[in-house]
Amino acid sequence: MQRYQRQMMLAEIGEAGQQKLLNARVLVAGAGGLGATLLPQLVGAGVGYIRLYDDDVVALHNLHRQTLFTEQDIDQPKVLRAQHALQQRNPQVQIEALQQSLSASNLQQALAGCELVIDAADNFAVTYQLSDACMQAGMPLISASVLGRQGYVGGFCGGAPSYRALFPRLPSSAANCNTAGVMGPAVATLGAMQAQMALSVLLQLSPSPLGCLVNCDFVNWHFRQFRFDDAEEPEHAVPFIDPQQLAADDCIVELRSYEEAPVSVADGVERILPQAIAAWQPPAQQRIVLVCASGIRAAQAANALAQRGFHQLAILAANRP
Repeated sequence: MQRYQRQMMLAEIGEAGQQKLLNARVLVAGAGGLGATLLPQLVGAGVGYIRLYDDDVVALHNLHRQTLFTEQDIDQPKVLRAQHALQQRNPQVQIEALQQSLSASNLQQALAGCELVIDAADNFAVTYQLSDACMQAGMPLISASVLGRQGYVGGFCGGAPSYRALFPRLPSSAANCNTAGVMGPAVATLGAMQAQMALSVLLQLSPSPLGCLVNCDFVNWHFRQFRFDDAEEPEHAVPFIDPQQLAADDCIVELRSYEEAPVSVADGVERILPQAIAAWQPPAQQRIVLVCASGIRAAQAANALAQRGFHQLAILAANRP
């Protein structure tokens, strides 16, 4: 226990708290910028088991913010290089590395046996799916997002409102760090705050970060925290699915043009551009699966259909950002 002596000196941790951390089982989605800071913090604190999902490889443009990697890791799977780096930091911690992305069809398997989920994917499609799964399982979710020099981190589910309760509508654009840019220290700060929230949940510290959101603005140097304990869950939440969850009787609507997507996710789809959804008459008694690249156009189409009384809806993000 000498490794953890300095944190065990804290009255709210002690030997009993350290044992909680050693027994903890955590799912982390993403080994990129947020993960580069939060993962070493979890490993350093002695979180006993981490299940890590990521399907990307290390690129040179990652290194300014994904400080867990070096130039020798370029073109290698992030999740495997992260596993190697983390085991060097603390061999007492078990890292289960899965070189795949999280999707609706593998979420239940991913959550199995874990007690806390950390969303470090910084991808709204993943965030909504994780929130839906955690809400159903009664499991806490710590999620963060950062773009440019601004971001937020919050604690959801596990007795607190879900991500959907606070953000019932998807963003209006699919901007991310690949398209709009980001500063490394902003990412690292939000990743560290995720780690602190996660440890506070695992240690059952009070007040709980569940039901709390912190906005960080490094442009104007404004930091704002608020609680959303009373946020109401949306009445009709449109779920995300993946191709493995398509059913034979689904009405699949491709919202992308032929130029954008010459081949859709399945055969026999209807191709309807978003501007034509308002005039489209959906078939009765069928689930409508709306397909686009990121999920944004599909969510907007789903909102339009829901306002007309159609609620058997699902979103399929065919090429998540």
